[in-house]
Amino acid sequence: MTESLHPVAFDHLPSFITAPGETDALMVVMGIILVFAVLMFGILFFRLHTLPERLAHKSQKVQFEIVAVLGLIALFTHMHIFWIIGLLLALIELPDFSTPLNRLVQSVEEIARTTPGEGPVDVRPETVAGVIQADKTAAASPRISDAPGLGDGRAAPPVAPAIVHARQRETDHA
Repeated sequence: MTESLHPVAFDHLPSFITAPGETDALMVVMGIILVFAVLMFGILFFRLHTLPERLAHKSQKVQFEIVAVLGLIALFTHMHIFWIIGLLLALIELPDFSTPLNRLVQSVEEIARTTPGEGPVDVRPETVAGVIQADKTAAASPRISDAPGLGDGRAAPPVAPAIVHARQRETDHA
């Protein structure tokens, strides 16, 4: 079989036109370039999409988690406002509220003479009853001039209830 050209075809065909039954090299090269371009576009999209999370990674844990959730919502709902809110939240440095609160809790535990994480602190009912009785007595005589250290006529300070840890109360009853 002899291959004959179409009567309207040129004598010299360009190199990107392949003969029937041969591999089209240009299509293979373009397929590889297309797969590479799609992968690079996907990587760029996900890198840009995770930008707020990467910025918030250095901040507090709660702020990072909120930004991550906003990023997921933006990814699955295709609503870009969530991504913008996450980016703004990642760029803003939130004040640290937990450190002063933790210091406050430690100070109160130190005042109560308990160690951190010991459990609940209980007030004995008999001590509270004594404080109530002392308050009633103080109310009956508002000026106590013969109290030690209070000779100037000021009222005596109320008696503080004894604070007892729950474990200590259980051992006292046993």
